[in-house]
Formats: sequence, structure tokens, C-alpha cells
Amino acid sequence: MLKRISIILILGFLILACDGPKKPKKPDNLISKAQMTDLLYDLYLVNAAKGVNRSTLEKNDLDPEVYILKKYKVDSTRFAESNTYYAFDTETYKEIVDNVKARLESEKKRFEDIKKKETDSIKKRRDSISEKRKTPKQSTEKSIDTTDLKNTKPKDS
Repeated sequence: MLKRISIILILGFLILACDGPKKPKKPDNLISKAQMTDLLYDLYLVNAAKGVNRSTLEKNDLDPEVYILKKYKVDSTRFAESNTYYAFDTETYKEIVDNVKARLESEKKRFEDIKKKETDSIKKRRDSISEKRKTPKQSTEKSIDTTDLKNTKPKDS
């Protein structure tokens, strides 16, 4: 009997203690959705670049996240509070992330188009060079007039 009462009390306490996550209060200096989109876009780009150029960043003693936050004049606390606030509202955060994703895909397509144009240009140059190498060379040597040779006398030594 005592065991059952203690189990009921513990379960009751756990149910009351776990009343679900509370929505964080809106920060006084909330970052706007547009600025948050720009900030996350830059952070995603920097994190991708960090994987490629880690040694360059370390050599120059550069912390990319701090640089981005300074660029937008946002401190890390303000960013964390705004990010937590937006992340709790999943629809708003999904909208922000979808905008970032669309921008990243647009930039990726733009750079792929540029790369394709450059590759095509290089291929055309290589093709034209190889075509020039395949054509027979015109003789650039002067032809010798043999009629003049017959009329010249050899020198006596």
C-alpha cells in the first residue's frame, strides 16, 4: 500500500513538473526576420568555407562567426536569444531557413553557370589550338633558285 502511494505521488510530481516547454519571451532587441535571414545566410556560407580554407583562417587568426556578427552589429547574446525565439516558432523559423536555402541554391546555380561558361570557353580554345596543330604547315623556307647556282663559279682555293 505504501509502495503504491509513493509511486502515485512520484508520477503526480513528474506530471506537474513536466507541463511542456514554455515559449521563450520575445527579446527586447529581437533581430528582424529579414536581418536574421541575411545573418544565417552569411553564417552558412562561412561555415562551408571554413571546411575548405581552415588553415587560411587559422593562419590569419580569424573567427568567421565573430566577423559575421560584427558585420551585422549583433552580439552573440542577442543572436542566441533571437535564434531561440524564432526556433521555438517552427513556422517562422522554417520560413527563414527556406529563404536562406533558396538564396544558397540561387547562388549555387549562378556559380555553376559561370563555371560552365568558363569550361566551355577553355574547351573552345583547346579545340581551336588542336585544329591549328592539325593543319599542315605552310613552308616558310625560301626556295632556292637553282638556275643561279649553275651560273656561279666555284671559288678557287
